[in-house]
Amino acid sequence: MPSLLAYAAAALAEIAGCFAFWAWLRLGHSAAWLAPGLLALALFAYLLTRVEAEAAGRTFAAYGGVYVAASILWLWLAEGQRPDRWDLTGGAVCLAGTAIILLGPRA
Repeated sequence: MPSLLAYAAAALAEIAGCFAFWAWLRLGHSAAWLAPGLLALALFAYLLTRVEAEAAGRTFAAYGGVYVAASILWLWLAEGQRPDRWDLTGGAVCLAGTAIILLGPRA
């Protein structure tokens, strides 16, 4: 599985899993949200192992930027809150960090 696809799918799974807990604890939805939330979080962890990398720490660090960008998309598409310029700027900075981690020359 190409790394970009694995990162994108992992971000969707993590955000969905965390949102299930948010829905239960903060929005007053049923505890039944927890079962799919836990499955989504397990899928997230599995998907990160599919990223082609030599070190887990580098994989997790690079994923951070993807997670931030995906969270901003979630804010807009799932929660109906339009990102402002600060959200977009922060997401761009995080993605730049991801690119540096993934594409930087290694000795």
